[in-house]
Amino acid sequence: MNHIHTRRTIRQYAPRDVDDQLLLRLLADAERTQTMGNLQLYSVVVTRDTDKKAQLAPAHFNQPMVTQAPVVLTFCADFRRTTRWAEERQADPGYDNPLSFLNAATDALLYCQTFCNLAEAEGLGLCYLGTTVYMPEAIIDILALPRLVFPVATITLGWPDEQPPLTDRLPVEAIVHRETYDDYTAERIDRFYNEKENLPENRHFVEINHKQTLAQVFTDCRYTRRDNEALSETLLKALRRQGFCR
Repeated sequence: MNHIHTRRTIRQYAPRDVDDQLLLRLLADAERTQTMGNLQLYSVVVTRDTDKKAQLAPAHFNQPMVTQAPVVLTFCADFRRTTRWAEERQADPGYDNPLSFLNAATDALLYCQTFCNLAEAEGLGLCYLGTTVYMPEAIIDILALPRLVFPVATITLGWPDEQPPLTDRLPVEAIVHRETYDDYTAERIDRFYNEKENLPENRHFVEINHKQTLAQVFTDCRYTRRDNEALSETLLKALRRQGFCR
């Protein structure tokens, strides 16, 4: 069976280092990822130092795997390298804008996903940290990221010391649209979300949060309007600081 069918998010790691040669090979192999204009608009910061991981932890809400994992990788949208190349070759770069950020962020996320697939095929475990774009300025300061470099994804990496259950996924019919976008009716929403909503763990999730529906747990507790709007302002401020937005 392809490992993608059994992939798990790993938060507990064995006390075993990740060999640097293995890591560099995987990072090099991941460079075969598709990229806009063959520019490879990404960089990755490898963090092994205990003190540096401890500095990064608060930016990721002190999730314990940040300090426990042997390696933390921060994937960055990077138009600085291309801009410096242009400047050194008598070319006039124009990449200090939101479109350029989107292109570089897409490159970085594609590269990150390819790396994750390769790492898991080697038996490594990882956890993707969506918190990277919540407090970007702290990460920018800790990793000394210059103008036109922006953190977009972080993974913790190591040898697994747990085998958590597989998480649920929506049926493929929920995400596939043929020829044009087929909007979601109440009937389709019921059909696509019924299984997820009735999983014992999700029913328990609703109960302990004192909500009526699973959707309310997400809107009222986990990803609230208030938090999303506040973090959006933080994100825009960091994008201005790094030169991608005016």
